[in-house]
Amino acid sequence: MPQELAALAGILAALTVGVISPGPSFVMVAREAVSSSKSQALGAALGMGVGGLLFGAAALLGLQGVFHAVPALYIALKVLGGVYLCYLGFLIFKSARQPLPVQAGSANGVNAKRSFWLGLTTQISNPKTAIVYASVFAAFLPQHFTAGFAAALLALVFLVDAGWYSLVAQVLSSPAPQKAYLSCKVWVDRAAGLVMFGLGLRLVSSAARP
Repeated sequence: MPQELAALAGILAALTVGVISPGPSFVMVAREAVSSSKSQALGAALGMGVGGLLFGAAALLGLQGVFHAVPALYIALKVLGGVYLCYLGFLIFKSARQPLPVQAGSANGVNAKRSFWLGLTTQISNPKTAIVYASVFAAFLPQHFTAGFAAALLALVFLVDAGWYSLVAQVLSSPAPQKAYLSCKVWVDRAAGLVMFGLGLRLVSSAARP
């Protein structure tokens, strides 16, 4: 039991440091927060949490070993993920001059679902995140652990991702950030689109490096 608690603490600390580092997921949730509604931003945050949960489950099942055994699979995922991020960046940049639609209350639920899937696909589009999870798990997991430990670990993984991005959503969906966004929407969207596109290009180019 002390060994499992120490492992949980180590994994929690390592993943927390990783999740608060800016990347495609942060860009996506931040833009959803300042450009739409709190419910949509929280939907995206929930999608990020589910994506983290999937990576955590994959890491427990030995994802790193699969990538080592089939290097071409990791390269293919890098390319596909990078292309997807470039596509999202292009869409954000392209829509910079489009006015924000007026949202009816009945449409918020639909938009939140869209944001959830956008958050989930953005999270899982970066296979480097899978490697981070697999590496952290490999470093801290005890050689033998119980089913209860695995369940607690996956719950913590979800809470770390969903909790951090929910905080981002909560802060950036407040009136002041949204007012600032509306005053310079074109430039903010173009910057966000270029950042997302650049992150996608970086991911694709990294596939060519050993």
